[in-house]
Amino acid sequence: MPESMLLAAAVGVVAGALAVGVVVLLRRLVLANRDLGTDEERATYRTLHLASRAAAHLRGGLEEPEAARAVKHLRALLGARSVALVDLSGGVAVDGDDSVRSAAAAIAAEVAQSGRPQVRRGLATGDHETDAAAAPVLVGKRPVGAVVAFEPTVRAGLVRATGEVADWVAAQVELGELDASRAALAEAEVRALRAQISPHFIYNSLNAIASFINTDPAQARELVLEFADFTRYSFRRHGDFTTVAEELRSIDSYLRLERARFGDRLKVTLQIAPEVLSTVVPFLSIQPLVENAVRHGLEGKEGGGRITITAQDLGALAELSVEDDGVGIDPEVLGRVLAGGNPGEHVGLRNVDARLRQVYGDEFGLVVETNVGAGTLVRMRVPKSQPGRDLGREEGRDR
Repeated sequence: MPESMLLAAAVGVVAGALAVGVVVLLRRLVLANRDLGTDEERATYRTLHLASRAAAHLRGGLEEPEAARAVKHLRALLGARSVALVDLSGGVAVDGDDSVRSAAAAIAAEVAQSGRPQVRRGLATGDHETDAAAAPVLVGKRPVGAVVAFEPTVRAGLVRATGEVADWVAAQVELGELDASRAALAEAEVRALRAQISPHFIYNSLNAIASFINTDPAQARELVLEFADFTRYSFRRHGDFTTVAEELRSIDSYLRLERARFGDRLKVTLQIAPEVLSTVVPFLSIQPLVENAVRHGLEGKEGGGRITITAQDLGALAELSVEDDGVGIDPEVLGRVLAGGNPGEHVGLRNVDARLRQVYGDEFGLVVETNVGAGTLVRMRVPKSQPGRDLGREEGRDR
């Protein structure tokens, strides 16, 4: 075959390959554009993304430095030349032209007092004039701040958008306050558990220790150390969560002190799966169940009885149970206790149940099986994986 014909054939092959490549590339570009969605879908995604990033900073309120981080995303949402997020306590976070700061504070005070959006025109800021659209941030009916958007000419669309953003900011602040209230409630419940432990248990423990001082000084010394360990753990001031291992260590100190009082009348069985020892649990969540078994199950039973503490690995969950063969609880009484009635009775059960539901959801509340004369079995389940929990740590004791 002549060289010219070979060259022509080669050129034809290359051209065909290039044509196929261009078609494939165009097809990929079309598919990629489809994956990105329509202009409306992309705009929706961008709006939600900006709102999500701003929300992370607004939950703590309108104070610096979180307000300064949030206002950048608010400005992007509104598309305004400058945006100010004003806290009525005196803070003003601005993104854009910082010369609008004093004007923003003055306008925010007015809209907070009136409770209604306002538009101001021809404001002198720096070396130029500007318009402003402002809307109050109302938590309930309480003004906490304002959103102020600045543009050379404010139109109706920006006024409406500023009002919507201010309402959304108010919702985030309110959610943050709700989270803080829940945290305060959880702390109050822990204080209630500590108050429950203090008078009854301390009185009995000190009496037990005193009874050994003359007859068995070495035993008295051991009990003093157990008492110190238990109270140090129970009254610590940091960490809302602990581990199963730490909670069981405190329970061991508690039971040593109770056995000094009960003697052979109190028997204890432990069935603990090693793999659940590192599982995170709310602070003082297992110990009150054990104390409830001793105080309300075995103290009133002639001859004492047995407490069985079990920890099982259930895959993604850890199940912890405390069972006693004591006098049991009337199911109707138990129902009222868990519903918040019968103050002073079984406060440990009620508070632990409320805290578990608050932290993990209603499906993680206590499961209690009991009846009069039939003993009591209390089960709790918690997720084994709980990243980010604040663990309090206690220093070891020196014997």
